[in-house]
Amino acid sequence: MDRFENNLKDQMKTANNVSYPDFDRMWSSIQQNEMKIAAGDPVPLRPRKHKRIAIITGISVALMATPVYAALNYDWSNLLTYRAGIQTALEQGLGQTIEQTVTKDGITLTVHTAFIDENRTVLLYSLDPGSRAGEQVAFDHIGLKDKDGRTIEGRDSHQWNEKLGVFQGYFETDWVADGQIADIEFAMENIHFTGNGTQSLNYDPSNSNTQVFPIQKDGIDSVSLQSFDQSDGNVLLRTAITYTDPEMSSKGWVRVQAINDKGESIKETEPSFNGAPGAAGEFINQQKFKSDHLLAKGTAFQLTYDRTLETAEGTWSLNMALSKKQMDNGTFKETLNIPVDQLPGGTKIHEMIITPTQVRLILNHEEKYTQVPYMEYQLDIGGTLLGGNIGYVQGQHNKTELRFEVAGLNAASLLNQPVSLVAKHRVDDYEGDNNPIRLTGISAEHQSVTSSIAGYPITWTYYMKDNNLYVESSSSDNKFGGVNRTYYLNDQERNYGKPAMMGMLGDDNNKRMDVYENFDKTELEVYISKYTTHKRDDILRVPLKAGQ
Repeated sequence: MDRFENNLKDQMKTANNVSYPDFDRMWSSIQQNEMKIAAGDPVPLRPRKHKRIAIITGISVALMATPVYAALNYDWSNLLTYRAGIQTALEQGLGQTIEQTVTKDGITLTVHTAFIDENRTVLLYSLDPGSRAGEQVAFDHIGLKDKDGRTIEGRDSHQWNEKLGVFQGYFETDWVADGQIADIEFAMENIHFTGNGTQSLNYDPSNSNTQVFPIQKDGIDSVSLQSFDQSDGNVLLRTAITYTDPEMSSKGWVRVQAINDKGESIKETEPSFNGAPGAAGEFINQQKFKSDHLLAKGTAFQLTYDRTLETAEGTWSLNMALSKKQMDNGTFKETLNIPVDQLPGGTKIHEMIITPTQVRLILNHEEKYTQVPYMEYQLDIGGTLLGGNIGYVQGQHNKTELRFEVAGLNAASLLNQPVSLVAKHRVDDYEGDNNPIRLTGISAEHQSVTSSIAGYPITWTYYMKDNNLYVESSSSDNKFGGVNRTYYLNDQERNYGKPAMMGMLGDDNNKRMDVYENFDKTELEVYISKYTTHKRDDILRVPLKAGQ
């Protein structure tokens, strides 16, 4: 699984000079680039301890000249669930055998099979930990360098194979060699074998005020918890975590676990958000539980996180030559330059690149940072639908790309089939208006007022808590996507609330919450900065090429 920061590359421009992160825009990017991430890997939740799945960042391999199905002793299908194009290529006998190994201090890395084409470079590898024990592994550094010493970034994941006693993994990078052959170095520095650490929390779920717990252990400084009652019988638990070891923020995956009187973990009612950066260096988690489950007698709370059990220090490195020859026979490029008037920013579908594992569409925009306003993407190839994901092209702010895994198809056969792009569920972003929402009699009591914008009704709930003003917004109209941000005016200068509730762009929950810290007034006029709307039945179909 990729960490969230890998999904937030090339963020859309941030307005209004506010230091606190715009969570709605951040989660919008995650939704577009995955929760959905670029190149089509849905972000699964970080692995629980019993799954023994680990996170890695960056490996590549040597490509040999013979196209042979590699690593016959390994089943890669589970690992490649979200890399169906690679699995399809393996089943078609594609991929180049590597079987190159490096061993140090009893730890063996083996690169088995590799793919390199005009869309990406992918490798399959295994890591034998030897006698080391750990449910997961992490690295101080892992990645590629080209012949000029430049680092090659990528995404990867691996899973523990209990039967064979190895971690099976893949590494994927958008980097593609300029020529047919490329010399690279793969290096791995300091392998950490990790397991679950726990710390009991004397948290009182009936107390909605902020509760702070010093940890001072395993690189964690402190944890602050706040609860917010929801109208549907749920409670939102917001956790702010600070660290003494900065590495823990990216490797530790710290989270709060609620346990019932039977010793069972209490399930969350919605997917959680983990590790969102805050304004003062803290990291924010958001979880939702049934309120009566947390308030039940005997419920206990603990902090759960990954901690290092053992470290193998040193560097493992391999020098390799990558070749694109094998995949070239199934690789085709076509310049399209199809204008799409339904999309903002002067958008054109510029180019289509077909390889044996993936189809990539490159969109050009006249306006930088143009956001393509759809939640779901498919490629219709002669009636066969391939699911896809969208992301920005790194370093090119006027380009967007769509990637589709070639699942169960032969790339050469695509040339004879009609191809169309299908986009569904449109979500549009709008600027707010100049009509204020007047909040009066502000106190600890929850109070509500109503307003509307563009015909959409909005209910506002506001109250004081911990000397801060919380302003919640929601709508009974499910076509309304939510208020992205609010502000008030002080001498005509906008003062923005800090997002205190994280949400996913395009989901069914349009409730949002801003906080105005250290608030000392009893009245306030707030304004809508931005909001979104849904058109769930909107379908855009763009023919790309006719069949033969």
